[in-house]
This record gives sequence, C-alpha cells and structure tokens, in this order.
Amino acid sequence: MRMGEEPATREPEMSDAGSDEELELPAPMMEQGSHDGSIRKGCDPCSQTQRSKLQHRRARINQQINKEMRMRAGAENLFRATTNNKVKETVALELSFVNSNLQLLKEELEELNSNMEVYQTESEAINVPMIPLGLKETKEVDLTVPLKEYICEHYREDSSLFEKEIKEFMELRQAMRTPSRNEAGLELLVEYYNQLYYLDQRFFPPHRTLGVHFHWYDSLTGVPSCQRALAFEKGSVLFNVGALYTQIGARQDRSAAAGIDRAIDAFQRAAGAFNFLKENFSNAPSLDMSGPSLCMLVRLMIAQVQECVFERVTLTTQDTHFTSQLQVAQEAARVSDVYSLVLQTMSQPLVKDYVPFSWASMVQVKAEHFRALSHYYAAVALCDRTRKYHRAVCELSLILMMTGMTIVVVRKLSCLCVCFSMSVFIPVNVCLSASVCVLSSVESIDEEECDEEGEKALFQLHVSNPSGPPLSQVLRDPEERRKLGKAHLRRALIRHEEAMRVHGLCKILRKMDILQEVLSFVHKRSLDKYSEMDREDDFDETAEAPEIHSQTQQKPDIIPPNFSTVQVTDIFRSLGPLSVFCARARWGPVRLVCLQRGEGGLGLTLRGDSPVLVAGVVPGGCAEEAGLREGDYIVAVDGENCKWAKHGEVVHNLKSCSDRGVELSVITLHTHDTKVVGSVCVHVSVSVCVFE
Repeated sequence: MRMGEEPATREPEMSDAGSDEELELPAPMMEQGSHDGSIRKGCDPCSQTQRSKLQHRRARINQQINKEMRMRAGAENLFRATTNNKVKETVALELSFVNSNLQLLKEELEELNSNMEVYQTESEAINVPMIPLGLKETKEVDLTVPLKEYICEHYREDSSLFEKEIKEFMELRQAMRTPSRNEAGLELLVEYYNQLYYLDQRFFPPHRTLGVHFHWYDSLTGVPSCQRALAFEKGSVLFNVGALYTQIGARQDRSAAAGIDRAIDAFQRAAGAFNFLKENFSNAPSLDMSGPSLCMLVRLMIAQVQECVFERVTLTTQDTHFTSQLQVAQEAARVSDVYSLVLQTMSQPLVKDYVPFSWASMVQVKAEHFRALSHYYAAVALCDRTRKYHRAVCELSLILMMTGMTIVVVRKLSCLCVCFSMSVFIPVNVCLSASVCVLSSVESIDEEECDEEGEKALFQLHVSNPSGPPLSQVLRDPEERRKLGKAHLRRALIRHEEAMRVHGLCKILRKMDILQEVLSFVHKRSLDKYSEMDREDDFDETAEAPEIHSQTQQKPDIIPPNFSTVQVTDIFRSLGPLSVFCARARWGPVRLVCLQRGEGGLGLTLRGDSPVLVAGVVPGGCAEEAGLREGDYIVAVDGENCKWAKHGEVVHNLKSCSDRGVELSVITLHTHDTKVVGSVCVHVSVSVCVFE
C-alpha cells in the first residue's frame, strides 16, 4: 500500500438517519419560487481580525498534521513490509520524529482551540468566561466535473447549460467555509445545509457515489477525515452551526439582562444542533462528531445556559430579603451540579483523552466556584440578618445612653425584654419615643425572619439537616444563625481555594486575566465576610455546614435547529420537479410524439401538475396511434419546456394546437423510490382533463 492510500477495508460511511424529514419546508415555497441565487457571503478570508488570524493558524496546523499523519502511515507500512533490520531501525527512528512532531502540533492546536478570550465579549463587565467551540475546517472541493458527467449520464441534458448553477453552488460552499460570527453567518450555514438536501436528491443515488471526497478536520485535534458520503458533509455543516452558536453566546455582554437572554438562547440552540446531530447521524469518522463527544457538548451547553440563568437571577435580585438570598444560593448550587455532571462526562474513557485539558480544568474550576458561591450566599442570608438585629440593639443602647439611661437586653427566642434605669430626670415621653422607634425595627426583623416563608425556605436549603439546634430555633436565635452562617463561609473558602488551585495547574487558564480576577475577587469577598463574623471570644469549634440543595427558576431547553427559517430555492431547479427528476428515479429516453386532433379528439386523459401525467389513453384514438402510453410524463410541448407547467397550462396548449398537430416530448419512468422524496415530491391530483 502506498503512503496516503485508503485501506482496502473501509470503515462504515457516515449516514443521516433523518435525511428524509430534516428539511421541513413547504413544497410550493421551495420549488416554485423564482431562483435568484444566494445573497449571503462569507467573511473575507484575508481580513486580519483576531478571529481570522486564529482560523488561519488552525488551518495551517491542520495541514501540517495531515502531512505528518500521511508520513507516519507510509512509514508504518514500510516498517511492516520490510525484513531488513537496518531499514527497520531507520524507519523506527523516523517514526519517533514524526510522532514527536505530531504531539507538538496537537499541543499547539489544543492551545489555539482553548483560546477562549478571542471569542469573549469586549464588554468591561467582569464575568466568568464561557467555553466556545472552534469551527471545523474543510478543504476546497471541485464538483464541476462530477456534476456535469452525472447531468449528461442520468438526466440526458446538455451539461454546458448548467455551468451557472454549478458555479453558484461552488461559490456558496466557498462562502460557508468562513461564516461571519452573527445571524448572517448562521443563515449562510443553514442555506448551504438546505441546498445539500437538494444536491442529495439530485445527484446521490442510494448505492452509488459521485467519487467526490469531502475532507474535514476535527474541531479539537485537527485530525483530518475523508468520506465520499454526502451525509459527512451535512453533519459537518450542522456541527459548525452548533459551534457558531457557542461563539455567539460567548461574545454576549452578560452585564445586562438582554445580553444574558441572548446568550441563553444561543447556548440552547447550540445544544439543539449537537443533539440533532447525535440523534440523526451515525458512523462519524471524526471524534468531535462521535456519540460520546456530542453528548458531552450537549451537557456543556446546558451547563453554560444554567450559568447564565444564575447570572440573571443575581442581576435581578437586588433586595437582601432572607428568602431571595437563599434562592440565589440554590441557583448557584444547581450550576455547580450541572458542571460536575459535565466533568463526569469528560472523564469517560472515549472522551477523557480527547477533550483539551484546559476545558476539563475550566469545568472543574466552575464546579468548585459555583459551589463556593452557593455557600457564600447562604451565609449572607443568615449573617446579614444577625447583623441587622445587633445593629438595631446598638442603636437603641446609644439613644438611651445619650438620654442618661442604661439598657440591658435579654433575648430568649422571640421575646425581647428591655430593662433600663434612670440616672438623670428626663421626661418619660421623650425616652419612650426614642426607644419605641428602634424597638419597632428590631421587632420587624423578628417578624420577617420568623414568618412561614422564611422558615420553609431554610428547611429546603440543605441536603441534610445541620448538626446542632433545630432549624426553627436557628432561625429565631441570631447567635445560632451566625454560627451556621460562619460554617457556610468556611466551606465557601475551602471551595474557593480549590478552584484557585485547579486554575493554577493549567497554563492556559493562568493566561486568562479575567478568570483570575473573578476568582480572586470572590475569594477575598468570602474571606472578608468570614473575618467580619469571626470573634475573638469565639472558642466553639465551627460545625460542618451541609451541602446546599440545588434548585433553579428556569430549566434549560434544548432547541432543535429549525431549517425552515432560511427559505431556499433548489439551485438545479431547471432539471425538473424532484417528484420525477431525482437521482433515485430511472426513465427512458425522451420520445417525440406528433399528435393530431381527429374526429374523436386527442384521445387522452391528463392529470396532475409539474410535470403533467398522461393518466389514460383511449384505445384506438389519436394518442395511442401516435405512440402515447398511460404513465408518460409530458416534458415539452412544441419544444417549449413544460416540466414545471401547471395542469391548466398544458391543457390550454393542447387545445389551441393547429390543424398540423402538436409535438410532445414525453418520458416513461422505469423505477422510482417514492420514499426518498417525502412530502415535497408527492403528486397532487388537483384536476383531471379528458380529451375527447
């Protein structure tokens, strides 16, 4: 076997199980619209933006990896074939160099794929970076010769008449290689994906290929894959739709609610694209499109949606109400749980060695980070209320001392007793008015904390009950509440430090200044809060706070791709309606029939539209004598193409024929698989016309 040749035993080619139903567009909109061509263009490949530079470097490394893999395949074949020991030693040495180069190239590509900052928002707001996905790269493919040959062979048409259509399709494929990172780029990819549906129906019969190889590079490793199946092309484009959604979601400004909502929508649609690919395509030759990898990507997108939901909750929750803070804590716990599930998926055998180390590190950092935030917000809910109570008591003491009175506060559960003694004479109404005002604030805190809603929220906060007094007593006793809050702060600090430790182990994450800034800020905030709640006379051992029970206000949705949002017209529409003129149909050569009206009329029955079908022929009539047969399709009348003509138009042309008659071009179908054409290729027998 020569170096670079395909092995004799081929792996199963990629197939799309849902190809018949995946393009759900109304048949009239698709096939009867005027064909004006695509107006969408890709990005300028020579532009010098940060993202284009990154894509250029990715493409260059992909080509180098492809070259090294070909050299390795040839060297391995030579090593197995030779019996000369000296040659084997030389080849083994060469293999070691090739493998070393491959490893360096893959590490360089991994660093590029992990370059998340290129795809992040340019806003000055401080947010934890999201994980975007780079687009799959593809080689140029020239379909001109294969399509022309198939048009001549199968459709029996002059292929030179379709040069414009072939050029338009090639330009569309070239444009979709560099889509812009916005809605226009998504529409470009979906438009090309929809055109692939028509290309499949027109030029790819079930048991034959055009001999065209589609080359695509793995999104993460850069390893090239090649297949002749059009399903591989369709699946790769669909993968890029999902990847582009991840980039759009990552670049949103999440400092405002509108930006968060756009990011949520983008990540949900990315999850839908990857999930659709996983469920409808099989036998993918590249690891990024394998089942386990797609499952991991779907869960990663769902986790990032959940993170955006948490950011929106913290943005919209401006009050410091006890129950509101507990809800934020549970929302953070939910984010931590879903990222822990993603990390578990990344640890599976088929995915562990494939996923970039920076991705796994980022997911682990986020799992620890949001677990720490859940404990922090739980502590804030508990401790801030305790501080408010003590602040109110201090204010009362200050007022009474200024009036020459001393105060002793005795607290037992919800009972508050104030005892004071006079040192100077002051009118009673003055001191009462001064003290009642502050006492009312203390009582309002008590009532707020001890209401049923707060008690229910506290009971639902933890996975298990904390050790110590019952929660009902903790809720009413500020000292017990302070101790529980301090225990949560202690766990928050432990999680923060673990997140910073994992962050420090990854070289790529260490270069992300914004991530370092976020982790340092939240760690210092928790540390300050802990120092604030800690007391010099607090010699009691801090109890272990239980984990926070996760709960969310919005469950993420997996939004499947809606291909009908981009209406397209079949580029090769002039070949005729897909109901007859498709790759799965076989018909005989075009027959010319000269039909003249006799005394009994033309002697045939027509039915249907586009093309019109000869439904019946009168025995002994003019049509039968001319050679028309039941089941023939009329494709031209007097040389005028009528493949797309309506029933009434053909009838009118036949009735208005002169005495010399009319010349019909007809074809007869030999075989036809009606399953492949689906809803767009079913004849609608609107009317029947009998020529007598």
